[in-house]
Amino acid sequence: MTAKIYRPAKTAMQSGKAKSHDWVLEFEQEKPRSIDPMMGYTSSADMKSQIRMTFETREAAIAYATRNGVAFRVYEPKESKRRRVAYSDNFRFDRRQPWTH
Repeated sequence: MTAKIYRPAKTAMQSGKAKSHDWVLEFEQEKPRSIDPMMGYTSSADMKSQIRMTFETREAAIAYATRNGVAFRVYEPKESKRRRVAYSDNFRFDRRQPWTH
């Protein structure tokens, strides 16, 4: 029963950082998923894979896991490097890439 603690990245459909500030504790899969041969549904007998708990800080998630005796792994988030660009840079005289039209 190992859990992973991480901060989720923003989805591709988001332009902002909503729902990416909380830390998540999820249990890793213990049993493999199986495919029903008749209907084709994917099912699992592992009920802990459905548990997803959110915490405001990483320390709160670690404290919960240690208090309840859950082995865990912490995955540090990768911060995105945002480059500040301005609209007027499109019309600069010393552009690196020339206009194509």
